[in-house]
Amino acid sequence: MGIISVRLNSQEEKVIKRLVEYYDEDRSKLLKRSLFELYENIVDGNVIEKYEKKESAKKAKFHSAEEILKTINDTR
Repeated sequence: MGIISVRLNSQEEKVIKRLVEYYDEDRSKLLKRSLFELYENIVDGNVIEKYEKKESAKKAKFHSAEEILKTINDTR
C-alpha cells in the first residue's frame, strides 16, 4: 500500500476540517473519495465525448424502452 504525504496551507486545512466534519469521514477516506470522484469525471467525460462524436457523424442510435425490455427478455 502506498503512502502519500500532502502539505496543506492554512486555508486548505480549514477546508479539509470542514469536509471531515460535514461528511463525518476521516481525512484519508475523504481524500480517497475525492480522488475517485475526480477520476469518475474523466471517465464520464470520455463517454460523453465518444457519444458526441457519434452524434455529429449521425451514427448514434437510440432504442425505445420496449426494444430494451425485449432484448433483456430474449436473453433470459
